[in-house]
Amino acid sequence: MIKLLGAVLVLFAGTMIGFQQAAKFAERPRQLRQLAHALQRLETEIGYGHTPLPEALERTASATPEPLATIFRKAASGVWETESFTFRDSWEQAIQSQWDSTSMRKNEQSVLIRLGSTLGISDKEDQMKHIHLALLQLKAEEDAARDDQGRYEKMWKSLGILIAVLVVILMV
Repeated sequence: MIKLLGAVLVLFAGTMIGFQQAAKFAERPRQLRQLAHALQRLETEIGYGHTPLPEALERTASATPEPLATIFRKAASGVWETESFTFRDSWEQAIQSQWDSTSMRKNEQSVLIRLGSTLGISDKEDQMKHIHLALLQLKAEEDAARDDQGRYEKMWKSLGILIAVLVVILMV
């Protein structure tokens, strides 16, 4: 009886681990799409709304789902609250403090950090060009993330179940 209960628990745990790993591959393209929409909104706020950058970041954060909204909100509050921070410092600190809560990778982080180094120091046309370039880079990353999702999502689901079955067989 105890062996059967242990076997069921091991099967359940292995399956859940596999499904959690698969969910990470499914979450990354979705977050990249959300980030692209957020940057498009920021581009609109800067280019057509003539909104100051901290206010544009706050408006973008209000229209963006978590955990990405926190990045924009922290970057805006870093500029509003501390006079010693430049926008670049505030942006980089916001990204680095919240990056672990996202499913994105270092490539996307470097794209955003590069974008932050150009925002706020040039005219609106130049800022819009840099946002557009970041959007193109994120689109390429999203395509790669979709390929990874298609390739590895099913594999992790199957692998979790198969490893759990192997452990159960070894237990019995």
